[in-house]
Amino acid sequence: GIWTVTQQMQAKGQSLWPVVVDYLVVAGGGGSASDTSGGGGAGGLLTSALDVSSGTSYTVTVGAGGTTSATPTAGSNSVFSTITAIGGGYSGGEAPSTINGGSGGSGGGAGYRGSTSSGGAGTSGQGNTGGNGNNSAAPYTSGGGGGAGAVGANSSTLSGGNGGVGLTNSITGTSVYYAGGGGGGGYSVGVITGGTGGNGGGGNGGGSNNTGAGIAGTANTGGGGGGDGAGSPVSGANGGSGIVIISAPSAAASTTGSPTVTTSGGKTIY
Repeated sequence: GIWTVTQQMQAKGQSLWPVVVDYLVVAGGGGSASDTSGGGGAGGLLTSALDVSSGTSYTVTVGAGGTTSATPTAGSNSVFSTITAIGGGYSGGEAPSTINGGSGGSGGGAGYRGSTSSGGAGTSGQGNTGGNGNNSAAPYTSGGGGGAGAVGANSSTLSGGNGGVGLTNSITGTSVYYAGGGGGGGYSVGVITGGTGGNGGGGNGGGSNNTGAGIAGTANTGGGGGGDGAGSPVSGANGGSGIVIISAPSAAASTTGSPTVTTSGGKTIY
């Protein structure tokens, strides 16, 4: 969409442009692979302030969450003006060629086969790395996706790794977590549990042998998708879509699309 500043954006007593607005930009979370996969990485998170000018239009793009399949996809970038949050990394899966987590805003968790597997890298200032998988011997388990506030946990012999926690933000007037990593999945007969998704919309990972599918990341949080528990009837999960929030001094802009518009503390929240 397009967010266009109008002449009415003048804070009380303010006579000069530019006007400062606050923003939160969160990219889409990464998708997780099918069959004992790691958790998807959270979308990158950026928050600060930006000078805006009257009559200027600013591009706003909300990134979609990554999808799940044998070859999952990363989340899509979110954009406000020149600020770009990077989509979350996809998770590693079962196949040796795709075992490592993908890089992104936060990195995806590693899958479970091979001599080694590692989580994907996060983007500096936006997120953290994904967790490693347990590949030494059965039962095999997969790493958690990285979150904006913490790395994804390495898996253990009895559980997939937990997703990294996201970060809280109060731009809307209420403190909310965004950009949590997805939990990793587990494989083998027995009580093998999936990892817990990180606060901020990360989906939980599935358990072993047909007992649990990964849970999708929560929409408009940038949470990573939860990893799959082993077995063909279950699958990994999509990442959650991202979000862009702009807090302006007053009712100050026209927009394309249909953003939710609220007020809090004398600010207009798009």
